[in-house]
Amino acid sequence: MSLNVAECVTLSAQQTPHAEALVCDDARITFGALLESAQRVAAYLLRSGLQRGDRVALLLPNTPHFPVVYYGVLYAGGVVVPMNLMQTPRELRYLFEDSDPRFVFAWSELAEVTVTALKDSAVSPKLVVVESGRTPVVPPVGRSFLTELAQLTGLLPPMAETQPDDVAVIMYTAAYRGKPLGAQLTHFNLFQNAHTVGSRLLKYTPEDRCLCVLPLFHTFGQCVLMNTALLAGACVILVPRFDATKIFDVIKKERVSTIALVPTMYRFLLGTKSSLSPDLSSLRHVLVGGATMPQELTVAFRERFGITILEGYGLTETSPAVSFNMSEEANRPKSVGLPIWGCEVRIANDNGETLPTGEAGEILARGHNIMKGYWNKPEINAATIKDGWLHTGDLGCLDEDGYIYLKGLKKDMLIRAGLNVYPREVELVLEEHPLIQEAAVVGVPDKVRGEEVQAFVVVTSPTADLEKQLKRHCRELMAGYKCPRYYEILPALPRTSDGIIDKAALRRR
Repeated sequence: MSLNVAECVTLSAQQTPHAEALVCDDARITFGALLESAQRVAAYLLRSGLQRGDRVALLLPNTPHFPVVYYGVLYAGGVVVPMNLMQTPRELRYLFEDSDPRFVFAWSELAEVTVTALKDSAVSPKLVVVESGRTPVVPPVGRSFLTELAQLTGLLPPMAETQPDDVAVIMYTAAYRGKPLGAQLTHFNLFQNAHTVGSRLLKYTPEDRCLCVLPLFHTFGQCVLMNTALLAGACVILVPRFDATKIFDVIKKERVSTIALVPTMYRFLLGTKSSLSPDLSSLRHVLVGGATMPQELTVAFRERFGITILEGYGLTETSPAVSFNMSEEANRPKSVGLPIWGCEVRIANDNGETLPTGEAGEILARGHNIMKGYWNKPEINAATIKDGWLHTGDLGCLDEDGYIYLKGLKKDMLIRAGLNVYPREVELVLEEHPLIQEAAVVGVPDKVRGEEVQAFVVVTSPTADLEKQLKRHCRELMAGYKCPRYYEILPALPRTSDGIIDKAALRRR
């Protein structure tokens, strides 16, 4: 039996070809047009040498270009590798060399960064520069997206008969020794998660209209919103950049029925003028994920707008949904809900033994949503997935009815405005600076972004402008959201009795 995530579009195009699939500002694209555009991308890739299983990197924003290329790659039998648009050339170079893509589709505004990342790289993919407008532009390096597609002639290809266990998407996420890991999500992982979330939890219909401002290179926006909505024949309203006032305007204009945001975005919506009375009457799903939702923020949002925000839990490695508060009636405050259909959750101690109700330990998950493993990392996979159980690195407990409550992180990670920051990656960058002898990074509470990045450094020789130097150094080598906001110089970093840096002591500072 073959299965392809591109069927999220083909099935809906067969049933409702003239219904709106995508809206972005003034652009309105039907399911029929979306499918044809994706088929044309597939035709271009196949005629340019794409083989089944070849990786194709995407550096595209929340415009219709992302789903067109995304489904085109899958339709052709390729593997999509979405990349964070905020990354520096150095960060991108690592991802390119690790995933070894055959093609790179880069937004025109990111072409220079992409070329810099590929310069002197160990890989040499074909670069396709995607124009933001409708007029072909000859890029200094690479090929023009519009020109390449305009030159296609002949019949469009049939969809590749990929197998359920074939990898569909490689999504970079958790870090190991300071380097990101590529989670391999299969066609079955993504299709089944989209079907489960759309039909069993959110109960989408073709009349639904889902606002997507979460970045499509992130698993939340790509899977919970784009795949799930399009499979159900619903329309996805793409918003390239978050702006609180614009979000309210789009909800009213497009009669949006579903929004899904990270906690920081809800805080910004609450921060709009109290005199603003947005029309939110069309909403029937208001979802949050990506980071733990502060209870006071949930209460404040309900008091002002009369809407209960439903919280869920998931990881890139779980395609992504693990649990969800199914409805306002079944919602339990401070909980991230019940496991979704087909997913089991248990709480275990360090020996993997199941803990009793109410006792905190590591959250383990098993089901249709668990990734195939990390790309080219067999030794890490063996420690991460045991007997089918994914060891999430998150701490939590279950109540007597099976609801999940998050208690913290077992892994060394912090979440800034819904984006994961891995301290070891930041520490390695800091320690490249000639004045830094040693560095330790922790998350500190921040009312707006949840957590901020705090660096503690030991220096070889202090200088008056050290902090300014470090900020410039980090901005050159890392995406802005990873860069420390706060710095503190210490004579030495505190350590535990076994010589490990005592981050608990640093957080207490």
